[in-house]
Amino acid sequence: MSVSKLPRSLSLAGAVCAVLASGAASAGDEVAPVLKAAMQRDLGLSSAQLQQYLKIEQLSQTLDAQGKRQLASSFAGSWIERDEAGSFKVVVATSGTGKKANLPGAELRHVRHSLKQLQSIQSALDTQARGRVAGISKMLTGVNSWYVDPTSNSVVVAVAPGADEQAVDLIAFSGADASAVRFVTDTGVPQTTATVRGGIEYRIPKPDGTYVCSVGFSVTKGTVKGFVTAGHCGAAGQAVNIGTAALGTFTASKFPGNDRAWVTVNATHTLAGNVSNYSGGTVAVKGSTEAAVGAALCRSGRTTGYKCGTIRSKNVSVNYGVGIVSGLTETNVCTGRGDSGGSWITAAGQAQGVTSGGSLPNGSNDNCAVAAAQRKTWFERLNPILTQYGLTLVKS
Repeated sequence: MSVSKLPRSLSLAGAVCAVLASGAASAGDEVAPVLKAAMQRDLGLSSAQLQQYLKIEQLSQTLDAQGKRQLASSFAGSWIERDEAGSFKVVVATSGTGKKANLPGAELRHVRHSLKQLQSIQSALDTQARGRVAGISKMLTGVNSWYVDPTSNSVVVAVAPGADEQAVDLIAFSGADASAVRFVTDTGVPQTTATVRGGIEYRIPKPDGTYVCSVGFSVTKGTVKGFVTAGHCGAAGQAVNIGTAALGTFTASKFPGNDRAWVTVNATHTLAGNVSNYSGGTVAVKGSTEAAVGAALCRSGRTTGYKCGTIRSKNVSVNYGVGIVSGLTETNVCTGRGDSGGSWITAAGQAQGVTSGGSLPNGSNDNCAVAAAQRKTWFERLNPILTQYGLTLVKS
């Protein structure tokens, strides 16, 4: 795709990136009107349902912490759940039968496996997938991802059509408890989304052509300015441009294993603590408190714009073919090639992470046409990136 054919272009004067665009921030803790509209559009919520959700979202943080503390080893996760009528509630799960918990506002649900038990199964799969044992590569063929799913109290293993046998072999080889494993069939193939060529959000010139990605969030390290993005977008030392103008350089990058990077930008550029909503405005960044499973959030990226959905699961291990990336968060938000590195943010302005990739149908540049129930897009969590590289998030 040539630069002239891109649906959107950014000038250097316009912004360093989506999150550096100028615009009015929302006041106090109010949700910006454009964000409300996007959430109602993509989540199918009425105004009343959105208001009820926002209250539940705040409550979920407190109940998760209380559940972990009170239930201890029998804690089996928590999430936000929507019923058929469209109302939201917080569910806290426990594998214990005798230990009671005082969790006003939550539904306490009894399940078979504790969160710790499920996490040990995922760890066993991670260990096998990264091993050098003969036959592992064959077992991984067609096994796309695996993660702990508190809502079904299982470890979900997502496979390509016809790859069930490989997945069964991988589970058997790991020694994991098969009764706690659930298989699902994917509609696409996990792909990082930095392979669009041509015009940009920001450009990564390489010997075989120019790649494009999207910027996540503005950050600083002391007096040094920069932004976080996906590690697969570029290696440390790689130059980054906006248009033909120099923007900065990848300072650190990690992929696979994780999908994290940060770029140092030239001192002449201005950082702003907001995210482009691709409707002519911005959404203010107010912090980086991590949202719960089932929580709503939106993603900003140069290819598909501003899209919303919900968190499906956390700590997902994804097989991108070139390597395993662990610790990702899975959502049902659509994405496209070039959205990689872009920002994820909640209605309350809490920055969540940067786009890693998505399960894209063969031959497609995005998964927006896939039904939300089958759609998969993953992001790398922001807080571990900030901690690893010693960065400070720029807020509005």
